[in-house]
Amino acid sequence: MKPKKILVTIGAEKIEECLKFYEKLLGVSPRVYQASLYAEFDLEGFILGIFKPRAPDEKEFSNLGRNSGLSICLEVENLELAIIHLTELGYPPNSPIKSGSTLRELYIYDPAGNRIILYQYL
Repeated sequence: MKPKKILVTIGAEKIEECLKFYEKLLGVSPRVYQASLYAEFDLEGFILGIFKPRAPDEKEFSNLGRNSGLSICLEVENLELAIIHLTELGYPPNSPIKSGSTLRELYIYDPAGNRIILYQYL
């Protein structure tokens, strides 16, 4: 199997808040947008979709978020500048930068509670 593209979707009750967050975080507007239902951000071969769960599916998504094993990992050129950007967006990191032998990283959470790992290679 050879996929043509990778699409990762996030279910969010507060979809408009989540869309605004990702639009500001990623610096791009959604290429697909259906008000209060669905949006897609196209990031050079990787597609991030945000959707509002349908009423029958809401219970399935109510236990996700910070308990989920999903992480969106974004490589940045400068972690300190990313922190400034996030703080200006109203989402300052609530944990310190963690350093390893090859990279530095920090965690933030989107409005739906999904973990985003920002990292910078050393």
